[in-house]
Amino acid sequence: MAYEDGHPSSDAFGTKSWGETLVAVLADGAGLCLPAREAAQRTVQSLLVNYQAKPRSWSPPRALEEFTQLLNRTLYQESMARFDRPEMVSTLAAIVIEGDRLYGINVGDSRVCLSRNGTTSILSEDHVDTDRTNVLTRALGMSLEITPHLFDTQIRDGDIVFLCSDGVSNHLTTDAISNSLRDRNSARSIVKTARGNATAETMDDMSAIILDIVRTGRLRTMNERNLTIPNTLSKGEIIDGYELVRPFHHADRVWLAEKDNQRVVLKFAPHEAIDSEAHLNAFTRETWNATRLTSDFFIRSHEPLDQTARYYVMAFVDAPNLNTVLRERLLSVDSTVALGRFLTEAAGHLLRYDLVHGDIKPENILCVGDYAKLDFKLVDLGSAAEIFSVTSRAGTPSYLAPERFHDAPVSERTEIFAIGVTLYQALTNTLPYGEIERYQTPVFHAAKRPSKLNPNVPPWLEAVVLHAIAIDHERRYQNFSELVYNLNHPDKVEPYFEKNVPLLERNPLRFYKTAFYLLLFISLWLLFKLTTR
Repeated sequence: MAYEDGHPSSDAFGTKSWGETLVAVLADGAGLCLPAREAAQRTVQSLLVNYQAKPRSWSPPRALEEFTQLLNRTLYQESMARFDRPEMVSTLAAIVIEGDRLYGINVGDSRVCLSRNGTTSILSEDHVDTDRTNVLTRALGMSLEITPHLFDTQIRDGDIVFLCSDGVSNHLTTDAISNSLRDRNSARSIVKTARGNATAETMDDMSAIILDIVRTGRLRTMNERNLTIPNTLSKGEIIDGYELVRPFHHADRVWLAEKDNQRVVLKFAPHEAIDSEAHLNAFTRETWNATRLTSDFFIRSHEPLDQTARYYVMAFVDAPNLNTVLRERLLSVDSTVALGRFLTEAAGHLLRYDLVHGDIKPENILCVGDYAKLDFKLVDLGSAAEIFSVTSRAGTPSYLAPERFHDAPVSERTEIFAIGVTLYQALTNTLPYGEIERYQTPVFHAAKRPSKLNPNVPPWLEAVVLHAIAIDHERRYQNFSELVYNLNHPDKVEPYFEKNVPLLERNPLRFYKTAFYLLLFISLWLLFKLTTR
């Protein structure tokens, strides 16, 4: 990160290329505060990572808009959750070059220009107030809904693409930029000239990217993939060489299949996706998430290159889920601790992609191995969503944090609650707050301590679980790192009690001591009254 005038720059930028694709992103955090800088950095990183892993069926404009909208909602919701107002605000200027065509998107006043034969044209829009040009009318994270500017054009050999923050465009005219690009000046040189034109009052962070198109690629045919969505599926049916063996758990869209003597699992798009774009988009996102998450926490998934129907392929793991295991026995303390570490680390891995699982529960955890040593896999990414992006009651009600019933967004704290409920159930085969129906708005009361249901639960693990399922989200673990630290350091765990738990339960020794001294005082007072009559 560059430094300007003694403070860390709120600008961020980056590029990435592969094959005939090149992506360049520039963002300018709106303000000098840390949240704005964080927003700019996340904007760049998110678009570069997400575009490379975009669903194959999405065109470049579709991908740019989808990722921008997701990023905007995430930044806005996180700002409201952390600061109660939009603080994580940033401009965006991004372009994608596919072969001989340029696609772009912008929000705010960071610019994208194209220089050809000495003439420079501005491809982006400046979203600023008419009278006060330093006031943005649109920016990422400013509001829940946003309308970005999309553009595309053909590029030729010798073209120059130029991206810059407003610190540059405010101090150089379009003609000055055009002349610099015609003379093949570097981005560093252009920024230096802009800084020379700035005064103490107008000095701002300045960033620029220059893409010199020496030779364009020959635009490869975009794989729009007109894939079919089967209305019905039946045993013995063969799709793209996969023979359907049997459906899973009475779910007619998830099938065990065989190809080349190898068993796999196929998950097909739902029936609703045939006529509903919203359902189709949801399945596309699920496919994208499943195929880009290659960690051992999850089942490996992929899309066949030659597929004709809309599905994705998962490795077949012959193992029961945790719910099935709990019908036979409780987990041991060691296995429960291992489960807690696994779930917390898997959730932390998802967070690196700005994702939360959204439906952590025993049915979505596979138990691999034997009774002596269990390993786990987290499955079903159909509910996975960008952190802070969902405020509905999506998920399984009995595992939803109390605040989720009152429109709070998904967050680390709500995921920690689901992990805690799962650990409580693993130790006791009981839900801490009972079975909650989908349309119910429950009233939560302190859960029974796990040791009352399973005397093998040690005090430290009981405290960890109760801390994770705290009714008040402010008293719950705030981050995955806190939870996993306590799971790894039992000697550091302090006792945990809900606010309104009686002293007798919180500290029996202190209760009886207090009661003893109170009774002693009353007895001495009565004795004094009797002897002084």
